[in-house]
Amino acid sequence: MRKLLIPIIVIVVVGIFTSLFVVEEGSRGIVLRFGKVLRDSQDNPKVYQPGLHFKMPLIDSVKLLDARIQTMNNQADRFVTKETKDLIVDSYVKWKIIDFSRYYLATGDGNRANAERILNSKLSDRLRSEIGQRDIKDLVTDSRGQLMQDVRNALNNGYEDKPSEVAPAATEASASSQEERKAPATADTLPVDNKLPLVNANSMAELGIQVIDVRIKQINLPTEVSDAIYQRMRAEREAVARRHRSQGQEEAEKIRALADYRVTKTIAEAEREARMTRGSGDATAAKLFADAFSQNPDFYAFIRSLRAYETSFNSGSDVMVLRPDSEFFRYMKSPSVGLKQ
Repeated sequence: MRKLLIPIIVIVVVGIFTSLFVVEEGSRGIVLRFGKVLRDSQDNPKVYQPGLHFKMPLIDSVKLLDARIQTMNNQADRFVTKETKDLIVDSYVKWKIIDFSRYYLATGDGNRANAERILNSKLSDRLRSEIGQRDIKDLVTDSRGQLMQDVRNALNNGYEDKPSEVAPAATEASASSQEERKAPATADTLPVDNKLPLVNANSMAELGIQVIDVRIKQINLPTEVSDAIYQRMRAEREAVARRHRSQGQEEAEKIRALADYRVTKTIAEAEREARMTRGSGDATAAKLFADAFSQNPDFYAFIRSLRAYETSFNSGSDVMVLRPDSEFFRYMKSPSVGLKQ
């Protein structure tokens, strides 16, 4: 009896531990029984909130889904504006799961890659449609916020552009007239009675998710277009620079010519004034000398001779060849001779 008690206790303890599971905060749980989603009394898939829960050991399995807001960074893609101009748009999406049972069934065992692939396809189509209705000016101004809001609302509420893309691994059509949504064709294939209520096929509610926000991170022109625009801008700036330089050189030549004219005019006027002043001074001096010397011509002749002697006899080596009776030596003779003459 004691030998049988130990295995029984071990089996009971293992059964208790395998029947317990914990859903952490920020997650939600879905229980699968024999591969089929466990439903409540109202035939709705049961979603387990964070906490400690029980399940049937061995026959039940738990799938945990992330309930937090997710971020999907899209690869930059080329779009065409209303002006038929190409743009490279880089964007991202914030989304979260709002219907965990639908999300699990529609994405194939809660595969996030499948959900983001479908979301990325719908986002790209919607962005292409919205950008095609706007020009570049609208995309780089405040109206870009309206564009993001329109894209988010279209993803959440659905649109009539075209039927939505359905993941091949996530769903398959049924033979009934209502074309009810079936389980994904994967290794964990669910039975056909895992039905989902019908929703707008073009909305993200089809996947059980909600788009929280759509943002454009960056808008660039294609490389070939950017190079052409930069070359044109450079040529325009160089043309403007050449025009400014030529205008500056023209103004500089005008200023230099005006300065040269003023300098020449000032010098000429100064020279004229100087000559007139010198001429007036010379005339006044000549008049003074004439008036002074006219009073005594003999004294004037004597002074002139003394100045001539002073200038001529500066050096003892000077030689002068003159006649002895020359008028130059008139005042070097005896005073009587000089006075008589």
